[in-house]
Amino acid sequence: MIRTSRRLADGREILYFDAGDAAPPRTAEDPRDLPAVSTRSQLRWDPLLGEWVVLASHRQTRTFLPPADLCPLCPTRPGKEPTEVPETDYEVVVFENRFPSLATAVERDVPATAPGAPLTELRPGFGRCEVVVFTSEHDRSFATLGADRARLVVDVWAERTAELSAIEGVEQVYVFENSGEEIGVTLSHPHGQIYAYPFVTPRVERVLASVERHRRQTGGDLFADVLSAERAGPRVVTANEHWTAFVPAAARWPYELQVFPHRRVSDLPALTAAERDALAAVYLDVLGRFARRFDTPMPYIASWNQAPVTRGREDWWLHLQLFSLRRAPGKLKYLAGSESGMGAFISDTTPEDVAEQLRDMGVRTTVE
Repeated sequence: MIRTSRRLADGREILYFDAGDAAPPRTAEDPRDLPAVSTRSQLRWDPLLGEWVVLASHRQTRTFLPPADLCPLCPTRPGKEPTEVPETDYEVVVFENRFPSLATAVERDVPATAPGAPLTELRPGFGRCEVVVFTSEHDRSFATLGADRARLVVDVWAERTAELSAIEGVEQVYVFENSGEEIGVTLSHPHGQIYAYPFVTPRVERVLASVERHRRQTGGDLFADVLSAERAGPRVVTANEHWTAFVPAAARWPYELQVFPHRRVSDLPALTAAERDALAAVYLDVLGRFARRFDTPMPYIASWNQAPVTRGREDWWLHLQLFSLRRAPGKLKYLAGSESGMGAFISDTTPEDVAEQLRDMGVRTTVE
């Protein structure tokens, strides 16, 4: 993999990633006259829930579902408006978000607490938000990229995780993809994102607490025990030598998979070449099953659960959550009173039925 670093007109970094040992020159300049990136985000501590909330009001003006001919993630083509990617073609590209929730260049001199709320600690919105564009082809999806491109994306995720984890003050790196307007996607071009948080997220905090509690009560390893049970159970959807994808026994979402490596690793950079090859294969497999479940594309979130940067790494087991809020043709699962108000999920499907349905989708690897 070859990485080329350039700068956009407003100073943001853009990185081109090309497979193999040779790559075309990435020398195109960004001709746009862009204003400086505005980052007025804050972190505020919720004293009742004991977790951080990010306030990023400047994101109200971000681009929202532009027509395909004005897509900012497509390459810049002759006769067209310049985009976020100055090159006329690319394989995988990563750049700093133009409307970031978190940024490294932030105002450090902020009040200690929120106005009139002495228990609500306030911090600058430090961190980094990156966009990962999987292909220059606007109408593709990740499920149709093919094995070579998927493998390149895996390497890019690992490279960015390692580099962002090395930034002083970053506590967790989160790799994810939102797919589908129902999820809230504002750009339809196939892409994902990476957030570098200055705190450990609530989900990871809860999982680490569960791991410690399980160890105290049983002397066992929670991740290993869950994976062992699921691999032998009725909810496995697909597997290969290095990975198993299963519907979790207590799935919250109508369609949900967890994908675990068979070897404990803390994060994506720790995967071997063979494990990365196998990951690309199993990931395309499960995305294809999601895509074929209904007559219309399945909206989904792909969420990589990686270890925090500075603590809990020896206890963590890398895994993917892949889930959708579609529960039936034309019907979505809304997070209504119980879920949004109390955080108590009520599912409209059963994990065993969903596993059987996804197994029945079969395997298809043809690139359209």
